[in-house]
Amino acid sequence: MSYHTDIQLTGWVARLSPRIRSYVLLARLDRPIGIWLLWLPGVWGILLPEGITCVERLRLILLFLIGSVVMRSAGCVVNDMWDRDIDRQVARTAGRPLASGALRMRQAALFLLVLLLAGLGVLLQLNHLSWMLGAFSLVLVAFYPLAKRFTWWPQLVMGFTFGFGAPLGYTAAAGHLAWAQAALYGATIAWQLGFDTIYGFQDMEDDARIGVKSTSRLMKGHAHLFIGCCYGMMIILLALAAILSGVSGLFWLMLLLPAVFLARQVMQINPMNPVVCLQQFRAHRDIGAMVAIAFLAGLVKIF
Repeated sequence: MSYHTDIQLTGWVARLSPRIRSYVLLARLDRPIGIWLLWLPGVWGILLPEGITCVERLRLILLFLIGSVVMRSAGCVVNDMWDRDIDRQVARTAGRPLASGALRMRQAALFLLVLLLAGLGVLLQLNHLSWMLGAFSLVLVAFYPLAKRFTWWPQLVMGFTFGFGAPLGYTAAAGHLAWAQAALYGATIAWQLGFDTIYGFQDMEDDARIGVKSTSRLMKGHAHLFIGCCYGMMIILLALAAILSGVSGLFWLMLLLPAVFLARQVMQINPMNPVVCLQQFRAHRDIGAMVAIAFLAGLVKIF
């Protein structure tokens, strides 16, 4: 068994009281990368449709930031409630509050209720169509942790779940459904399937020992090809979403930057090095921000 973990117990987290620290760790607030990866697709969706004022886009971006903090935290609580027995057997997750016994299920359930009420407050600031999409996303959040028990593709299910901010952001901004929105959602799913497979490489040894399925275990012998296909599909679908939305030529110039970073990452993948895998996973905050900048540039009608 390896003893690699991504739990952060230094810095501001170390200065908290033990009880508060347990809730912070349960919500993964010590690792904000998940907030970024939930928020950024929502920003893509908000920036994609035309005819929206700058003030309204900014309002929605700020609301989605708050919602991403709250709902990512809620998703982590749900995940840990489902997986506490599995987490005890995996080195990277054995220190999580429910797995270690620092918090009990009743405490986690009450915390989850508070988070969901806060998320509802954010959702009610959006249009009615967004309410329906937001309610549907809760089904994905609730049942995503079960995927690893029944399928070799839990990372794909994660993509549908974690990537839901993209179509929700588009609906919140545009007020309707569109094919460009569907293409953007597909791009987000492909992106998250790729980077979460890299993330899952960290746990392959423990997952195999306890019988947990994952796309990472399934594709470890074809990592470069599989993740390259995921990222290639992401870029193709981003391009399709842009074409359907009629973005300006600046978008295409700016999209080259994340495409280069993704290609470089594919060449450097090493499934057997958990430290490198974690670094590559965290790099997707910057890659996602590059895509957001590309969509922002696409709003500028120069050529």
